[in-house]
Formats: sequence, structure tokens, C-alpha cells
Amino acid sequence: MKQYLDALDVIMKEGVDRQGRNGWTRSLFAIQMRFDLSQGFPAVTTKKLAFKSVLSELIWFIEGSRDERRLAEILYGTRDSEKKTIWTANAEADYWKDKAEFEGDLGRVYGVQWRDWTNAKGEKFDQLKDVIERIKRDPYDRRLIVSAWNPGELNEMALPPCHRDFQFYVADGKLSLHMNQRSCDMFLGVPFNIASYSILLAMVAQVTDLTPHESVFTFNDAHIYHDHFDAVKEQLTRTPGALPTLWLNPEVRSIDDFTMDDVKLEDYKHQETIKAPMAV
Repeated sequence: MKQYLDALDVIMKEGVDRQGRNGWTRSLFAIQMRFDLSQGFPAVTTKKLAFKSVLSELIWFIEGSRDERRLAEILYGTRDSEKKTIWTANAEADYWKDKAEFEGDLGRVYGVQWRDWTNAKGEKFDQLKDVIERIKRDPYDRRLIVSAWNPGELNEMALPPCHRDFQFYVADGKLSLHMNQRSCDMFLGVPFNIASYSILLAMVAQVTDLTPHESVFTFNDAHIYHDHFDAVKEQLTRTPGALPTLWLNPEVRSIDDFTMDDVKLEDYKHQETIKAPMAV
């Protein structure tokens, strides 16, 4: 994960300070990172990655859910309102409450767009299922894309998608994934996003009988919040360790069948947690 630390360093040294929707940031535009999964799973080691939170959110996306309490159920095994998730603040935000259709509703966010895209005629389309079938049928297709950025429904989302689309690429029996992200919280969000889409790559590779290769990321507005500066400086004093290994239950053959018990991070050795507030 040295390239991630290098990105933090260059943003701190060369970034531009700008005031955004939720505070001051220092940012650069369009940073790319590439991770070869054969060399290990790209989990940050200079602080603790909340792997169960990453995995539960991904499974929630794959389910196509818009229910924040369903995410809590996947993560904790309960819908108890005292159990908070990374989406709780968005579900409870004042700007969204009047639009929500039920308690915990987040609107037509990521998973809904992946699994229940609706066109102007009201026709439904399962993008994720379709792209997996097309990888099997026509692996060299240049249209293996899933988009969460639905301009006609942005106002129906508690938060417009930060990671807006991803594309698959097959060569020599290997599957790669490239994700585009419009807004990138480099300290808190980006390690989470790298891990999430790398798991997704491994899952799709398994159900299409391919070998997972590279997870590639373009981080467009790559920013560090000013109130994360001290945390970033602390992280930059640390030396990254060996990467862990991702294990998937080999018996799972459908993208819809993965559970929390079917995905594990093995030999993950990390340094102490570095806390910082999440901007909403």
C-alpha cells in the first residue's frame, strides 16, 4: 500500500486548499492506483481496516438494498437502532429525512442502481447480473460497465454516489476491474473503497471462472479534510507491512450467495487505529 501513502504525501505537499460542501479540503485531481491481487490483498496496514464494515456494505450493495437497517442486520445480526453503520448519519441527516420513504431509507443509492436501474420508460434492469452473464458469454466485450451514477435519480438519493461506475476487463483468463470515483476522502474513505472493489473483483472472478488480476482506481477529486491533517501526518510516519490474503468460499458460484462467512481476510497484521471524524 505504499502507493496509497505516496498519494497522501503528495496531496499534503502539492494539493490545493478548497472549501467544499462539508468543510475545507486539500486536493489534487485524478490520481490512479493499481493493485495486483496476486501480490496480496490491498488492505492498508499502517492503520486498521474495518474489514467487516467493508464486506457488509458490499454484500448490502449486491443485495440491491436501500435500507440502512438492513446493512446493520448484515453487519451485526440485528436491526436494533442503537447499532450504527457508516450510513446511519446519512439516513438521519436533516436534508434527507423529509424525502425518506421509511425509517432507515436511503433512497435509490448504489445497490439499487446496480440491481434495479430504471429507465425513462419505467423499465427495470439488473446491471450486475447482466455484466456477469456477458463476462461469461463475451469476455472481450468493451461494454462491461456498471454505473451507479444515474443523473435522473440523484435527487432520490441520500448521498449521490462517490464511486460512480466500474468496468471489467478480461485478458489471458484474468479479470481486472477499474473503478472511477468522483469524490475521494483519502484518509477515511479510500482505503475502504480499495478493499471493497478488490473483494468485488475476486467475487466476480470466482463466479465467472476467471483469475482476479488488477483492481485499478481513478480518484478524481482526491482530497484530505483539514481536520484529518494530524491523522494523515501520523499515518505517514508508519511503515507499511506485508499484505494479507483474501479467502473466498470456493463453493459459492453465484454473486447473490456470498455471506459474511464466505469471505475472510487472512494473515492481516496492522498497526493501531487512527481515528478521525467522518464528514457528512
